[in-house]
Amino acid sequence: MKMGISAWSVQKLLFSKKIDLREFLNFAKNNVVDNVELLDCFWTEDETAEKIKKYADEIKLSVCCYSISNNFVKEKPEERLKQIEYVKQSIDMATMLETGNLRIFSGNPQEGITYEQGKAWIIESMKECAAYAGEKGVTLVLENHGLFAGKSSQVKEIIETVDSKFLKANVDTGNFLLVGENPLDAVKGLTNYIGFVHFKDFKKSNADKDVYVSLNGIKYQGTILGEGEVPLKEIVDYLDKNDYKGYLSIEYEGIEDPFEGTSKSIEYLKSLIR
Repeated sequence: MKMGISAWSVQKLLFSKKIDLREFLNFAKNNVVDNVELLDCFWTEDETAEKIKKYADEIKLSVCCYSISNNFVKEKPEERLKQIEYVKQSIDMATMLETGNLRIFSGNPQEGITYEQGKAWIIESMKECAAYAGEKGVTLVLENHGLFAGKSSQVKEIIETVDSKFLKANVDTGNFLLVGENPLDAVKGLTNYIGFVHFKDFKKSNADKDVYVSLNGIKYQGTILGEGEVPLKEIVDYLDKNDYKGYLSIEYEGIEDPFEGTSKSIEYLKSLIR
């Protein structure tokens, strides 16, 4: 298994302009991590994908995944087509970034749209996107996120129905708690479909902010890896036993200083995969 860091780990600093993407890349390099996950929400006029790719090459960093936030649950056909084109353009971007993984979402609930209708649009759209991804040699990795693909069974159903080797699961170890699933059991349920892993930890919290509320009303807060309730060591052991050779991309979402929390998370993950 290989380690990566998602730029989302320092999203508070990036969105507030306290740092830029080059500083994030330097942080990864200084922490002896060779792979970074980039997101399209952080591109700016001064830091385009092309410029950041050039800088990453200069300091010998690889892009392990490119992540976007698409939504296929759109009532109007032309709106779904725009989302499909967005994913296809992102596949081209992933190719430019020289990564074989593009993280995608399914879609968001919309008033007046049934679950079955939304799922049908998601599958229809993903079939077209997966076909294009295959032409470019990029694998779409579907994150367990939201109501349409939050549970491992939902992710599995979508992948099996689309039936393309270019669509796999992006297992987010923390997100399973938000739908009431045991993360280790969820990983086991997706054993043959995992293409990428977001390595994240959550803990229960009574706080009023910086929390995620699960479907059963429990509030969770991001934390440094190994300090929460996700059985991370057991997940790594299971993935290793089942010959997973892909990336574990750290996605820190805690309330500590992002650099500090991510640094501690890096050391924890290194202790698991040495």
